[in-house]
Amino acid sequence: MRLLSVCLLFLFLHATPFSAKHILIPMDNAQSNHLKAYGIAYWILNHEIEMHWLLNFKGGSFMCKHADAIENQLIERGVSYQIIADAKSTAILSEISNPTVNMDAMKLEKAPKIAVYSPKSKQPWDDAVTLVLTYAEIPYDVIYDDEIMQGKLHLYDWLHLHHEDFTGQYGKFYRAYRNTDWYKKQVSEFEQTASRLGFSKVSELKLGVALKIKEYTLGGGFLFTMCSGTDSYDIALAAEKVDICESMFDHDPADPNAGDKLDFSNGLAFKDYTLDANPMNYEFSTIDGTLLHSKLGESKDKFSLFEFSAKWDPVPTMLCQNHTQIIDGFMGQTTSFNKKYIRPDVIVMGETKSLNTAKYIHGSIGKGQWTFYGGHDPGDYQHYVGDPPTDLNLHKNSPGYRLILNNILFPAAKKKKQKT
Repeated sequence: MRLLSVCLLFLFLHATPFSAKHILIPMDNAQSNHLKAYGIAYWILNHEIEMHWLLNFKGGSFMCKHADAIENQLIERGVSYQIIADAKSTAILSEISNPTVNMDAMKLEKAPKIAVYSPKSKQPWDDAVTLVLTYAEIPYDVIYDDEIMQGKLHLYDWLHLHHEDFTGQYGKFYRAYRNTDWYKKQVSEFEQTASRLGFSKVSELKLGVALKIKEYTLGGGFLFTMCSGTDSYDIALAAEKVDICESMFDHDPADPNAGDKLDFSNGLAFKDYTLDANPMNYEFSTIDGTLLHSKLGESKDKFSLFEFSAKWDPVPTMLCQNHTQIIDGFMGQTTSFNKKYIRPDVIVMGETKSLNTAKYIHGSIGKGQWTFYGGHDPGDYQHYVGDPPTDLNLHKNSPGYRLILNNILFPAAKKKKQKT
């Protein structure tokens, strides 16, 4: 059926009546549903149809040749579009190529295969990435510790780390939730998994998983994570040879000098931070800027995107495509990153300048790329454990959610030589 669908679309695209038409999907304020538009872009790529991502043109618009099947999808999903003549599409590409304008046309080649690292059992919180993937109708697989330790990451182009604690401290939920059924069940399941996979502790299992993910990224994978999946992942790597978990987490005391033994060079993003060793504190380290943002309050908590050169810095430009540069902030266990602890080789793409915190950062390692995005849910300022999932029909033009979806399409971009 897939082959038949592709063949029919090929015929649509090469039939004479349509050969002089293109579809332009605007991504500025004219777009009725930004999030579904990314799903359309993925659908087009999944049917092996060439498409351009027009960086900095009408909010990062998409353009491809016309086909009835594509137009039907746009109509069904409520996505705004324009049918333009071939001459108009040529003129747009010509305008974009002008060296005096900060625009570029990035050819997208194929739909990336997506994995979400998440427990198979239901968690007492939702995840913004799985919410928006489902809403945008972008397919993904759920994998967890077993699949990663079995070496299955190579099957995927893009990996998201669901709300996770890679340090083995169970999210540092001990003080508030240690007597709840979900917490006890999680501890039991993690300990059973660690034993089954040959690890003596959950912290050792999570470190093993973190190292496999790092190996995947080094080899050319694309890694994306939010909230505590950011700093806890980096801390786990830095603490590879140090016990930072107290006895309620791994049944023996932490190394009292653990903070002095961290190897920051093993991480991806952070340096010189101080661990929060108190198991009763809902915090991993001084990396997180949650307390700073809580003093601002919801109405004043904003972050701004940097503007990069589309022709000279295509990677951060793609990741920052949006219809606004100022975005409403949102809290999380890890809300943002104190800039003084960010390594100098890391690209800061979004910041709250008044607090000296970064919300959105990116870097490369080996042949791969990674993006860390602070906060839990762009559609819910202070999302608590047990709160119902956010209804994205109420946030279909969310600039905060758009940043997630930029990362989804990023691996589809045709590789370009970096200018020197």
